[in-house]
Amino acid sequence: MKPGTLLVVLMMVCVPATGCIHTNDGDGSSLIEEESDTRIFVTGPDGMSLDIPPIPVEFFFSDVGEDGAEPSIGITSSGCIFFIAFEKVMRSCDYGQSWEEVTGPECSFTTSDPYGWVDPVTDRIFNVQMQGLETSWICWSDDDGESWLGNPHDSGTTPLNDHIKLATGPWTSNGYGIGGSISQSFYDQAVYYCYNKGIGIFCFTSFDGGATFEAGGQIFGLATSNGGLHGAITSAPDGTVYVTPRVETPTVIVSKDNGLNWNEYTMGEDVGTPYPRKNSEVATDSQSNAYHIWTGGDEGVYMSRSIDSGESWEQNSLRISPIEVISTTFPQVDAGDPGRIAITYLGSENSSELGEPDIDGENWTGNAHYATTNVSYHLYITLSLNALDPVPTFYTFRVTDDPVQIGSICLNSGDCRDIGGSNRNLLDFNDLHIDREGRIFVAFADGCTDSCASDSNSTAEDSRSRRGSMYFLGSGPSLYESVGLMESPF
Repeated sequence: MKPGTLLVVLMMVCVPATGCIHTNDGDGSSLIEEESDTRIFVTGPDGMSLDIPPIPVEFFFSDVGEDGAEPSIGITSSGCIFFIAFEKVMRSCDYGQSWEEVTGPECSFTTSDPYGWVDPVTDRIFNVQMQGLETSWICWSDDDGESWLGNPHDSGTTPLNDHIKLATGPWTSNGYGIGGSISQSFYDQAVYYCYNKGIGIFCFTSFDGGATFEAGGQIFGLATSNGGLHGAITSAPDGTVYVTPRVETPTVIVSKDNGLNWNEYTMGEDVGTPYPRKNSEVATDSQSNAYHIWTGGDEGVYMSRSIDSGESWEQNSLRISPIEVISTTFPQVDAGDPGRIAITYLGSENSSELGEPDIDGENWTGNAHYATTNVSYHLYITLSLNALDPVPTFYTFRVTDDPVQIGSICLNSGDCRDIGGSNRNLLDFNDLHIDREGRIFVAFADGCTDSCASDSNSTAEDSRSRRGSMYFLGSGPSLYESVGLMESPF
């Protein structure tokens, strides 16, 4: 990213072409004056361009000030933003103009796989840290990070591997829920904690707000050759819980009873999804419709929808990313009211690089894992206000002026190393969530900073940073229809 704490990206009049002009507003703020290569696409469910004008939006950038690969982001009702990566919890209560660390001594650990979550109902903030291969430490704060409590969670005799995930959701009337098989005092929300071991995905339910996890185990007999790697946990307003396994056919694992029982549903084959996939994601809207997204075999971002709380899924996937974006990774999604969704991912449009050899000596097909050439990956944010329509419209914005990464993005631990050293600098995922106004916040790690960002001749070996970074929607449509168009907070 360009240096400075705050960057304004104006995207109100551009169409799918380069050359938007960023102008200075005269008050000394850090607006970009030179010509930018910001890109805007308006596409249908096949990734093809539509003759529809773009919607007016304004995105703001913030440098968190710390390394932040595999970041998690959440926003409390007070408006404070929490960015959690590595061993630190960073907080901003002024829309990213300033950041401070609020980790607390109770949660200051060296970690190999952190995760953060902000409960959208109670405002409880969770900071989950994996310690070694057997124990994780779950911390929480109920006062915007001013103070913390925490307890360990022992994964048992089979070693915990990674991909620890935590989320919250409403109690149901059966299973582990209130009136179900467990009779005890309940926290306002069910808290779910999942991780993979060598034999599959394990998920547990907490009745006391995340202090202990006494109920749960391996879910629905799933054991993949990848040790049960999985994406984030999602809970709908009706209490339905979703976990996405890393398997070849697009799949979700669903619980209707707060994690007592799980069922598996597939979306059918997409466009030749490679095995293994990396971290597909599910979002649910205010009426419990579900949206499952993933990176397909042609490296585009695809989606399947469910309008019956995960009981059935459309078998013909929709393409969200424009066809001009030939390689994508780290897709994330969140939703507000029905049909109003936001997606983010890293993508490349360097089509001229296709056909050049990858690290295995074969022709590169656009896979972020294997590119050794100096392709450029940028951050994209997509909005749809009618994602449940038979033919939805997707508004996609390439919000970064300089690349997030040059060269490949390693998607597997220890087995991909391109020119210039390890390309595991961005690790496994980014994050996207909305606040209670329906404003979009994206957390990502920037792999091309400082001289890499400013030098037009930068190469893959210059792109090994992992700077914690954030974009958020300043002005534009809220994902909640009642809020309407939001104005900039500045």
